[in-house]
Amino acid sequence: MISDCLAGLRVLDLSLYIPGPLATLWLSDLGAEVVKVESPAGDPMRTMGPVDADGTTAFYKLANANKTVVTLDLKSEDGKARFARMVEKADVLLEGFRPGVMDRLGFPLKRLHELNPRLVHCALSGYGGTGPFATRAGHDVTYLAVTGLLAASGPAERPIMTFPPLADHAGAMLAVNSILAALLKRGATGKGSTIDISLAEAALSWMGGVLTMAHRWGDPRREHDLINGGAAFYRIYKTNDGRFAAIAALEEKFWHSFCDAIGKPEWIHRQNEPLPQTKLVAEMEALFATRSLAEWSALLEPADCTFEPVLEPHEVASHPHHKARDFIHTNDQGLVEVLLPIMMEGARPRRRRPLTEQAAEEVLSGWR
Repeated sequence: MISDCLAGLRVLDLSLYIPGPLATLWLSDLGAEVVKVESPAGDPMRTMGPVDADGTTAFYKLANANKTVVTLDLKSEDGKARFARMVEKADVLLEGFRPGVMDRLGFPLKRLHELNPRLVHCALSGYGGTGPFATRAGHDVTYLAVTGLLAASGPAERPIMTFPPLADHAGAMLAVNSILAALLKRGATGKGSTIDISLAEAALSWMGGVLTMAHRWGDPRREHDLINGGAAFYRIYKTNDGRFAAIAALEEKFWHSFCDAIGKPEWIHRQNEPLPQTKLVAEMEALFATRSLAEWSALLEPADCTFEPVLEPHEVASHPHHKARDFIHTNDQGLVEVLLPIMMEGARPRRRRPLTEQAAEEVLSGWR
């Protein structure tokens, strides 16, 4: 079962907001026991946004399901002592501080590995542990800005922000991958590892093709190239009811199917027009403005031409494909959860339980 893959593995989560908590949430979907250690002030995500009747946001509950939350003051001697005992018994420690904070708290790398030579320690920060930006403040949009990704995305008149935040989620995925790799290495060597992951570089790792374009031919221009809006056959179009439709007919056969379905065989040869295909884009915009999204869906979905309606978020959970795959669930608290979307031997991860809060001593007694 996929939910038993990491059974018995103990993870300490010393992170805030989205990236670290999301990474440890996915580890919990794989069966790890996750204990989230928070300062007395708590994770700011507890109150960032609309709060429920219990004073906590839905976003915090989503990111920390399956976890046990422990409050420790790592600036106090008692808090340091309790945390040290937890480190001794943990398999993984993920922390999301700026470089240098763990040292100031009394837990530099040397001490962590003295406490537990088998510990896999993952430091997840904005710009990584070295370099001139190591201690620089940032959030998702600034990480994307410094990688070039932001400049390459969006309509011609301006870059566009991604939502949900891209670097945060890419960083969480990279953290999970690296932690699993380090655990495999530990199984062979018996020794733990220290991992340094940058959210900015998680986004940067997606940019090889774009950077090659810039190196060879100059910076790509928004709405100018093949898959950033320059091709009429790979774009988003507005329908006459104010909705949007996506077409992605990159392959000749799909473009043929699209042209046949709309009764315009004379457009078939126009797929090869030079980029940006400004004239054809304008004609496609005029065409899509003649029907509603439902009418376009009825016409084009049977045509197998890589067309999809742009779903509004409230429509996603009821989509027949997502319902059949069964990774989206609304729990008793009214939270819409998306389980780690992996099937193993036909099984999905177990439904998540709500987060619980315990004292450090309770957790440690269970770990003895």
